[in-house]
Amino acid sequence: MEKIFVTGIGTGIGKTFVSAIVAKSLNADYWKPVQAGFEDGTDSEWVSRWLKENGSIVHPEVYRLSKPASPHIAAREEGITIDIQHICDRMPNVNRTLVIEGAGGLLVPLNNTTFVADLIKALGAKVILVSRNYLGSINHSLLTARVCRELQIPVIGWVFNDQYLDYEEEIVQWSNFPRIASIPYSDNVNGTFINSQAAAIQKQLEELL
Repeated sequence: MEKIFVTGIGTGIGKTFVSAIVAKSLNADYWKPVQAGFEDGTDSEWVSRWLKENGSIVHPEVYRLSKPASPHIAAREEGITIDIQHICDRMPNVNRTLVIEGAGGLLVPLNNTTFVADLIKALGAKVILVSRNYLGSINHSLLTARVCRELQIPVIGWVFNDQYLDYEEEIVQWSNFPRIASIPYSDNVNGTFINSQAAAIQKQLEELL
C-alpha cells in the first residue's frame, strides 16, 4: 500500500483541496486521522463529495475534536491525549493508495511531546508539500523543506496553488524538491474543476511515486 501524506507550509493553504485532487488522480482512499474543529463540517465530509464516483473510501477520523485549534489544545479541552501509536494501529488496511491529510504543518503539536512530523515518520509515508502563493510563502516553504531534510522525511514534491505572486521556480530550485503541479485559483471549486486538475497532475504524480 502506497501511503501519501499531504502536509503544508501552514494552515489554510489548501491541503484538503489538494488531497481531494491527489486522491482523485490516483483512485486512492482518503484518511484524515486528526480533525480539530467541525462546526462547519469536517475535511473528510468535504472530500467525500468528490470521491464517490470512483469508488474511493473516505475513512473515519481517529480523533474528531470540536475546538478549531491546535490538536494538542483541542484534545486537552476534551480530556484526551492524542496517541501516535493509536493512530498507527487504526490506519486503514487497504489494497489501494492511501492519501493521508495532516493537521496544519509539520511542527503542529499533537500532544506535549510529538508533532505531525513524528506521525509521518511513524506511518512510514511519503510526503506531498502544499504551498500557497502569498507574501511570506518562500520563507514558510523553505523552512518546511529544511525540516523534511533534517528529519529525513521522503518528499515526493510540491503542489502549488493560488496566484498572488509566482514564487514557484525559486522554491523548487532552493528546496531541490520537484514540482508536481500548479493549481490555479478558482472561485468555483466543483466536480468538474476537481476532475480536470486530477487529470492534469496524474502523469507527473505517477512518475514521481
